[in-house]
Amino acid sequence: MERSKVVIVGTGFVGMSYAYALVNQGAVEEIVLIDIDPLKAEGEAMDLNHGLAFAPRKMSIKSGTYQDTKDAGLVVITAGVSQKDGETRLDLLARNAKIMKTIVKDIMASGFSGIILVATNPVDLLTYVVWKESGLPSHRVIGSGTSLDSARLRYEISRYIEIDVRNIHAYILGEHGDSEFVCWSNANVGGKPFKDVIESMHQITFDDLEDIAYKVKHAAYDIILRKKATYYGIGMALVRITSAIFNNENRILPISVYNEGIYPCESDIYIGLPAVLNRDGVHHIVKLNLSEKEKDQLNHSASLLRKNLDSILKMS
Repeated sequence: MERSKVVIVGTGFVGMSYAYALVNQGAVEEIVLIDIDPLKAEGEAMDLNHGLAFAPRKMSIKSGTYQDTKDAGLVVITAGVSQKDGETRLDLLARNAKIMKTIVKDIMASGFSGIILVATNPVDLLTYVVWKESGLPSHRVIGSGTSLDSARLRYEISRYIEIDVRNIHAYILGEHGDSEFVCWSNANVGGKPFKDVIESMHQITFDDLEDIAYKVKHAAYDIILRKKATYYGIGMALVRITSAIFNNENRILPISVYNEGIYPCESDIYIGLPAVLNRDGVHHIVKLNLSEKEKDQLNHSASLLRKNLDSILKMS
């Protein structure tokens, strides 16, 4: 961790949005791009290097191989395949799981001992696969989880109450997917509980909360309908996670982490929960006091993840 070096595996839309945001924010000292198409990775590195004159700091950017992961502090996996016609979701999961295993095998063969961050969907399930294959301790294997979903939530709330998004603190928890839920009981605006904010403002009511939750949950679908994919938001979310690690921030972020009984739901899974991040990875998971409804929602989400995880483990 003495040198902030990131290796990005996969130079598609997500991987390159992340790389571009890293360069623009000057978040790291070194970026290495790896792709199944080496020429694509080389071209992307060349293109990024041509913008360094306008970047906030000096950086090293290049294409490379898995041997470059040996001394990396962080490897971020964005590689994966899309669903084929007639292919079931479980078939897609099994194919991506095999890809993760191949990637991780090559990473670990280099002597890598840093942190792995998974962004490929379905992120909670694939992060579990990466953890198992890597042999690394669970605190050094994480997924992007509900970090982007929570950012979307904060944005939607800010629109309703006309308060800067940076003063809004709220989490989406659970699966990064259809069973995710808003943790309203722990939401606050400038330190004021969200329940009290609603009672003191006329432009938002409790009826609006379901609308906010719906917009957040369907945001990706709405974007994909219009532009075929989402990548800018997750790219910036990955930079936020990266900075928390390299800057040893002890920052709380909602990411995909291994639940070892911290929350009373399925324990042998990765799921979106608030966690304290620093240069060692996950320092600890933050245990929130959930409402009874939220406990049920978390249990439901965890059970679905367990079911799908069991299915792909049988297929692999």
